[in-house]
Amino acid sequence: MAGVNKVILVGNLGKDPEVRHLEGGASVANFPLATSESYKDKSGQRVEQTEWHNIVVWRGLADVAEKYLKKGTTIYLEGKLRTRSWDDKEGNKRYTTEIVADTFTILSKKENSASGHEDTSAGIGKTGDDLPF
Repeated sequence: MAGVNKVILVGNLGKDPEVRHLEGGASVANFPLATSESYKDKSGQRVEQTEWHNIVVWRGLADVAEKYLKKGTTIYLEGKLRTRSWDDKEGNKRYTTEIVADTFTILSKKENSASGHEDTSAGIGKTGDDLPF
C-alpha cells in the first residue's frame, strides 16, 4: 500500500525568505512559518500555543517567495514532510525535519508599498490621474 505524506498549513512568516541561487540555475528559499492555536486551560484562561515550521520551496516557487513574501505575510501552504541528516563538526549525526512546499497562496491583503498601510479602497474614490488607462 502506498503512503501519504501531505501537509497543509495556514500561518505567518517569521522572517523574510532566505533565497539561494544554485549553480545549476535552481533557486531555493527557506523561511520559518508560525501556526497558532488557542484553547482554554483547566482554570478557564485562554492559552495560545505557537508551533514553528521550517519551510523550503524550490525553483519557480522560490522566485515567487523571494518577490512576494515577507515577514508577517499570512499564507496557505501545501507540501510534504522531509527529514534530512548530516554530520556536524564534531562528527555527530544531526537531523532536521522540514516541509517542502508544493504550492502556497498568499492570504494577506496587499499593502500599499508607499505608505506601508493596507490599501483597502479597491479603487474607490481615486482620481482620474490614478487610473491605469
